[in-house]
Amino acid sequence: MSEKNAKKPATGNSPRVGVAKTYKLYVGGKFPRSESGRVYEVAGADGTFLANAAHASRKDVRDAASAARGAFGGWSGATAYNRGQVLFRVAEVMEGRRAQFAAEVSAAEGVDDAAAQSLVDIAIDRTVWYAGWTDKIASVLGAANPVAGPYFSFSVPEPTGVVGVLAPQSSSLLGLMSVVAPVLAAGNTCVVVASGERPLPAVTFSEVLTTSDVPGGVLNLLTGSAGELGPWLAAHADVNALDLTGAGEQRAELEHAAAGTVKRVLAGTPSEPDWTRPADIKRLRTFTETKTVWHPVGT
Repeated sequence: MSEKNAKKPATGNSPRVGVAKTYKLYVGGKFPRSESGRVYEVAGADGTFLANAAHASRKDVRDAASAARGAFGGWSGATAYNRGQVLFRVAEVMEGRRAQFAAEVSAAEGVDDAAAQSLVDIAIDRTVWYAGWTDKIASVLGAANPVAGPYFSFSVPEPTGVVGVLAPQSSSLLGLMSVVAPVLAAGNTCVVVASGERPLPAVTFSEVLTTSDVPGGVLNLLTGSAGELGPWLAAHADVNALDLTGAGEQRAELEHAAAGTVKRVLAGTPSEPDWTRPADIKRLRTFTETKTVWHPVGT
């Protein structure tokens, strides 16, 4: 190689070109690209380019539902104590990334730093709150039933199965945690379609999951258009329930599609609720089924 063509070492005086991230999906505990190869630009509330995100397709929905189904047995069969510990670990890792979450929420939602930090704090606290419910669900939603006969009769709550979640479109982190945490706490696995315009806090949340002892496939995160992915999720035969909080004007269409496979549906409201209000157990109750057991006395 001639001296003229030899590469010169970087001097450090040239302006640096930043590396624009292209985020991937989170399916089965791994970070695959969309099989469609599509990506889209994510901009902040002020229009500034932030990153590229994968644009999931129908095939990605099928892969995510398959991963969630495969993980359901292990997650629903884990002890309530174990699920609570795992969710508490999620909150711990989120706390460690608090500054990153706050910066992403601020950029996505156009709120100032103090407001963003407050939203992140509530999101972490909400995760802890639902983590504490894992070993209380059976006591609160179950019962020992009085019967007129020589039998014991017990009603026991059980997880519904695989839940498809269309996450809130406006509240990028607090809304996301408010809909996802109860699904996991009740023992379900899920396929989540993140906010289309504000997906970055959700993507960071998927990175949290990889270091939080959450088994692969328990939560699968897709980015892209809820309007495109929602119908595939609603009609998928291996999805047992739907949360349509982020479906917008598509709710009626998706409810109709879900009826074909007799899914349990949480329809949501035309506008997003105030996620800063204290949570309740409505979502825990929605994604549990009640099994009644009869047993003869003395056998």
